[in-house]
Amino acid sequence: MRLDHLAIAAETLEDGVAWAEVRLGVSFQAGGKHARYATHNRLLGLADGLYLEVIAADPNASCDGARWFGLDKFSGPPRLVNWICEPDDFHEFMVYGMRKVAMERGDLRWDMGVPPDGSVPLDGGFPTVLHWHTDTPPGRSLAPSGCALQTLTIAHPQADDIKNALSGKLTDPRVRFVGAQEIQLSAAFETPRGVVTL
Repeated sequence: MRLDHLAIAAETLEDGVAWAEVRLGVSFQAGGKHARYATHNRLLGLADGLYLEVIAADPNASCDGARWFGLDKFSGPPRLVNWICEPDDFHEFMVYGMRKVAMERGDLRWDMGVPPDGSVPLDGGFPTVLHWHTDTPPGRSLAPSGCALQTLTIAHPQADDIKNALSGKLTDPRVRFVGAQEIQLSAAFETPRGVVTL
């Protein structure tokens, strides 16, 4: 299993991008629209083939069903809500209600694990999984931003269970699990202005 990207949700894409750009000190690049879920995004290339995504509901599109990433219920300031991994065996991780959904955006094609209600697994504690059908996913094609992921911390009441479920599958030393009563994702980035935590 390989960490692919991190997602920041926002009530509007403009608010989310502004929030992230002010903190990181870099500009996000164009993303696109996801017609299947009536969302749109902007992207930031990180070191080591990773990327950071800001995603929000597209006000000019309608969705037949629930939007992914829990966006139908999202409110409040922008924040990190999801971490997305590509496992060697995609079907092994169809857990916590995830089902395979074929996705596309422009020339990109991929399969995504999405529960019917659009939620994220264990409220973001467990990674959403995908499988790319391209040799150049965004993490390999986006222009470098000068930013790199230092650590991703998942604070969750079931932190030990999640860690055990991923043991031997996800070996990225940057990903850490911490037991906590409240669920929270936080990521520290090395940026041109120093280490910044979102």
